[in-house]
Amino acid sequence: MTTDAPRRLRVLAAMSGGVDSAVAAARAAEAGHDVTGVHLALSENPKSFRTGARGCCTIEDSHDARRAADVIGIPFYVWDLAERFREDVVEDFFAEYEAGRTPNPCLRCNEKIKFAALLDKALALGFDAVCTGHYATVVEHPDGSRELHRASDMAKDQSYVLGVLDDKQLAHAMFPLGDTLTTKAEIREEAARRGLFVAKKPDSHDICFIADGDTQAFLAKRLGTAEGDIVDESGAKLGTHEGAYGFTIGQRKGLRIGTPAPDGKPRYVLDISPVDNTVTVGPAEALDVTALTAVRPRWCGAAPAGTGTYTAQLRAHGGETEVTAGLVDGELHVTFTEPVRGVAPGQAIVLYDGTRVVGSATIATTDRARAVA
Repeated sequence: MTTDAPRRLRVLAAMSGGVDSAVAAARAAEAGHDVTGVHLALSENPKSFRTGARGCCTIEDSHDARRAADVIGIPFYVWDLAERFREDVVEDFFAEYEAGRTPNPCLRCNEKIKFAALLDKALALGFDAVCTGHYATVVEHPDGSRELHRASDMAKDQSYVLGVLDDKQLAHAMFPLGDTLTTKAEIREEAARRGLFVAKKPDSHDICFIADGDTQAFLAKRLGTAEGDIVDESGAKLGTHEGAYGFTIGQRKGLRIGTPAPDGKPRYVLDISPVDNTVTVGPAEALDVTALTAVRPRWCGAAPAGTGTYTAQLRAHGGETEVTAGLVDGELHVTFTEPVRGVAPGQAIVLYDGTRVVGSATIATTDRARAVA
């Protein structure tokens, strides 16, 4: 009995300059695919991006990616997508904060850059797939349809930021690390065995286009300062701020109220009103959300019919919670089995059926167990 050998694909490997994308590219090449590495130049002034451990878009990172490609033995290019990145990710980031919402730029980058702009260009050049170092799994069925699933190792799973991918994009997505049941230390050991000197390079974190990690200062430089009131649930003024955009729902630190709450317990940001530039704070229990409405749903396959029971993830490193969800006039209406906290408009809710990613939508409004005055 003979079996057909896996088809050799032309693969474009997105190489950030980090260890995960380097190992992913190496595995794709080792599997027999025709791999080309590409680093995305996303900054109009790369020197302004953070360096070393904190970023993924610096000149230093492009050099690291090139060295990794040389070791793997694959062609390598740098593609300038800075203008598209600025329009689709950075400008969206400013607009969302200005509107009192809390965006996820990494999710937007996956949707608009890596699996839209990059994928479109790759397909136009005759590539079959785009490979990245994300920890997620694509399952292909005999009929050719594909599903996105969580990574085999839940501790490293990154399917939340990939929930925006539709079935056409999944058909050209490759995640060689997704079925890896190993620790990050073992991935680094593999990189070292392959001779990839990025094996010891620390992971990037935070937002790549904010050079020093100070989000509030970054927003203030663009949006300016505008003094407003910090009030409690009754509307009583507790303090002032220099811009409502500098806060997010559920925030506890940095409120600078001064006056303690009557019960002595911490206060949290409950509401952000860009219209009157007011931030409302209150006790933790006032953050309890029982339901939400989300817009711009994107499905990893066919849109679900009717109302169903799923689990939902509300932040990149958050846990799962049980929900019922369904479409009403193009909007996703979600009800939580148990109240959840820290749900901020602008963030994504990703629905799961077991390990399968059903889809993602952007949170627009929430229903509180206890209404904010």
